[in-house]
Amino acid sequence: MRQEKVKKESEFEPVVSVIVPVLNGEATIEALLESLLKIDYPKEKIEIAIVDGNSTDKTRDIVAKYPVKLLIEKREGPNAARNTGIKHTNGEIIAFTDSDCAVPKNWVKKIVENFRESKIGCVGGDVKGLNNDFFSKYADNSIFPMIRTFEKRKELDSIGPLEGCPVGCNMSFRREALKDVGGFDESIRYSFEEDEIIERICRTGYKLILDSQVLVWHKHRSNLRDVLKQSFKYGKGTGSLLKRPKNQKLVRRWFFINLLGLLQAALTIGFVVFLIMTAKWEILFLVFLATILLPLLGIMTLYAHKALKSKEYKSILVYPFIDFLRALAFFSGEIINLLSI
Repeated sequence: MRQEKVKKESEFEPVVSVIVPVLNGEATIEALLESLLKIDYPKEKIEIAIVDGNSTDKTRDIVAKYPVKLLIEKREGPNAARNTGIKHTNGEIIAFTDSDCAVPKNWVKKIVENFRESKIGCVGGDVKGLNNDFFSKYADNSIFPMIRTFEKRKELDSIGPLEGCPVGCNMSFRREALKDVGGFDESIRYSFEEDEIIERICRTGYKLILDSQVLVWHKHRSNLRDVLKQSFKYGKGTGSLLKRPKNQKLVRRWFFINLLGLLQAALTIGFVVFLIMTAKWEILFLVFLATILLPLLGIMTLYAHKALKSKEYKSILVYPFIDFLRALAFFSGEIINLLSI
């Protein structure tokens, strides 16, 4: 019986389409293409489609040198490119990554292993830094991750505040599941588009797998300016979700997170103003300790524990500062999007 089961599993080799949306990716896409061509999977059962969104650099020239399919998408946003890739490929399993990533040889095999059961509609993998610079280390080790990550394999019925969700540079779908929900929503152009489509897929009865062994390497932002721009963009993406009542679980998740943050900020600011007006300086100092200094010391303690292993001792002081700036950028983007018509 055991030998028969292994034989059946070895026969599960569906056609896999790898789709990469790209815009002006000349600096990174060659490394991705080189890694994709080294994937350990039957060549006749894998197709690679690069969907270019009107790049103005040499992206198309670089892609043209490789034995992959090059598609052009003039509409804006990664979701439009993804839908074009879906339309022009044939794989039973569709895997997405980004032009600033690289994949290990076993990437597709690890993806396919998770789709053996027909009830699985989507699979998300882990993301680690491709480089070893300061901000790559920060992205991988921040208490507030820049890219969602996880350590254990999970099978979920839906996404939510604690369950987790894949990221766009390492997510895969059963073609049938994408067809059932009508593909990606092209009106979403900022971020968190993976949350939106996975919620729709799970609502139809499919399950989600999160598997840390499905790994890609990502070229994280390399300076503070780009880190804050990315956080601002993520905030705008959250603002877009909060305007979309049909995505109930996503809206509830971000609504409660924002509500708690706003309540804490409002109460703290209101109380501080009251104490200043009444000259209660001793109490004001205690409030400062309770709301700012103690939480900061707590975060620094967590980073100190990490630093004992990584030997990155400057992270104890620098990482909390970057976390704070990222939070400001994120909520600024969210508020701006919510206030826009």
